[in-house]
Amino acid sequence: MDVSDQTSPDGADAVPLSVRAAASWSWRLLLIAAAVAGFLWLLAALKTIVVPVAIALLVTILLAPARRTLERWHLRRGLATAVSIVGLIVLVGALVTLAGRSIVAGFQDLADQAVAGFQQFTTWLAEGPLSLDAEQLSRYGQQLQESVVASSGLVSGALGAATTVGHVLVGALIALFCTIFFLLDGRTIWTWLVNLLPVRAREPVHQAGRRGLVTLSAYVRTQILVAFVDAVGIGVGSAFFVPALALPIGILVFIGSFVPIIGAIVTGAIATAVVLVANGWVAALIMLGIVLLVQQAESHILQPFLMGHAVSLHPVAVVLVVAAGSLAAGIVGALFAVPLAAVLNTILLYLHGHDKFPELGTEDHLPLLRRRPQLPGTLLWSGRGASQDAAQDGTQATTAGDTGAAPGSPATEAGDR
Repeated sequence: MDVSDQTSPDGADAVPLSVRAAASWSWRLLLIAAAVAGFLWLLAALKTIVVPVAIALLVTILLAPARRTLERWHLRRGLATAVSIVGLIVLVGALVTLAGRSIVAGFQDLADQAVAGFQQFTTWLAEGPLSLDAEQLSRYGQQLQESVVASSGLVSGALGAATTVGHVLVGALIALFCTIFFLLDGRTIWTWLVNLLPVRAREPVHQAGRRGLVTLSAYVRTQILVAFVDAVGIGVGSAFFVPALALPIGILVFIGSFVPIIGAIVTGAIATAVVLVANGWVAALIMLGIVLLVQQAESHILQPFLMGHAVSLHPVAVVLVVAAGSLAAGIVGALFAVPLAAVLNTILLYLHGHDKFPELGTEDHLPLLRRRPQLPGTLLWSGRGASQDAAQDGTQATTAGDTGAAPGSPATEAGDR
């Protein structure tokens, strides 16, 4: 028999199996990478909408326990939602006002100390090894000022600032609007989204989403506790050196701690710099020691026991995820990188048969859409927790009563989808 008869017409047998497997994997990976890049590009293009919605989701998880508590006190859900949101706004406003007053009260002293420190520095430049006279220092300062003004572009900077303020206001309104409806009717919104999927995929996605929400809830609550510990430790430490600015420093540390690793480093450096300006090198070194002590206690005690259990991510994974998020989307990417990675980790594990929360069970079925017989073609919500009774060939689905999550179940405690 001719050897050419044993080969396929296209010559595929001439290519080693390893090369064909590598080629198959390569084009699939390239396709996945292209899809991910397109998705990230779309998120960046819609960041004015995406970021407020993500913030609204985090705030909803934070306020859900308060809303449920108010409902137990026999308040209607709408009123409980309004009280929870207004209470959060009042609390944040009070903290900002208190911090602002502290900054105003201590700013003049800090400014005087900064001026005195700068004068000492210029004196050292004039009398030290460099021997720069006052005229040279003035000329160098003038050149630096002119270069900064020329490179900054004041007109474009003002226009950019106005645009940023407009985006912030629009984002705040979107976040507030979404938070209201997430708290008021989050389960209905989730039901509508999942029912857009094919019938076979709805229940697995619903169960995976429940577990992702539990992970996100654990992350938010744990991060608040960790941020509070950091803020109290560094704020109390700074109170020994700059009492007037201790509260603003504590609030700054609390906010910065929501960006893992990077936020703690930046806010700790700011606290040390403030003490350096106010009290000199010795006090700054002591403050640096306090910052390192608090952060080490958080990293080696709180993070392993609390955050590790909440997100189930190795510290190396956290560092890489934060770095990737900051490179892709700046401070916003660093803020949302870890919770997004934790939720995706939980969802993917569940879809591949590794349930991190087996105690949740599957008794909380996805509410489906039902049709009213007298109005053919009209879709109505089936109510809280209606279960699937029949679904044939992905075209029909009916409901059989109300079998939603019982009060106090893990799904309900996770945020009442």
